[in-house]
Amino acid sequence: MTTDTHARIDLRLETRGAGDTIAWVTIDNARKLNCLSSALMTAFVDTIEQLGRRDDLRAIVVTGAGDKAFVGGADILEMGALTDAGQARAFITRVHKCCHAVRTAPVPVIARIQGFTLGAGLELAASCDLRVAAAGAVLGMPEVRLGLPSVVEAAVLPTLVGWGRAREMLMVGDNFSAEDALQWGLVERVVPAAELDAAVERWIDGLLRNGPQSVRRQKALMRRWERLSLDEAVQAGIDAFAATWDTDEPVRLLGEYRAAREAHKRSK
Repeated sequence: MTTDTHARIDLRLETRGAGDTIAWVTIDNARKLNCLSSALMTAFVDTIEQLGRRDDLRAIVVTGAGDKAFVGGADILEMGALTDAGQARAFITRVHKCCHAVRTAPVPVIARIQGFTLGAGLELAASCDLRVAAAGAVLGMPEVRLGLPSVVEAAVLPTLVGWGRAREMLMVGDNFSAEDALQWGLVERVVPAAELDAAVERWIDGLLRNGPQSVRRQKALMRRWERLSLDEAVQAGIDAFAATWDTDEPVRLLGEYRAAREAHKRSK
């Protein structure tokens, strides 16, 4: 939690089933559209990293306080007070650390998007594993209009929307709708605002039906795929498949599947 009484990171932990934990991380700077100050970014990274050390953690949901914004961007006033390249480097590195924290978290991170999701906020959302947006959300990368290039995890955008669309987003700087983001592949779902939590819960329910170690291994493997050639990615998958038998999870869950299948056949 930050020392600013009006800006903080709120953490809510929910226990599901036999001790599984779901973490809800809320960026609460609602008076400033949840914009990211240095203090907020430091608190956010600390929160995500601490959560990542929990063996019972199954998923993290990241959202913004209120209904006006997910994250409206980095703190413009703080950026405007930067006086030299060293300060600028330190500030933008904090933005990167927020994005890196969710990309390297051992469990899936879900972005629950509502309202304005701009600049650093969109980079943070793009860094999450799954994204659901409320209809009416407004997204964009307006940095060029402030005399700045879009950097750090803006580099993720071409992998989601393609190079042509990414160029349009980053060079023109126009805002766009949640429906556009869905069409372009930037978000996986768009739902009415009243159904946002229900959409998140459907993903959580699906994750909880899966083997916890297999989900963690899948995320780690997909992160490796981003850096490997196709041949290397295939070999990494073979290695990951073999390593799965280090635990009892595949034997146990395959056995349960076979037993359920046999029971279904007998019931016919």
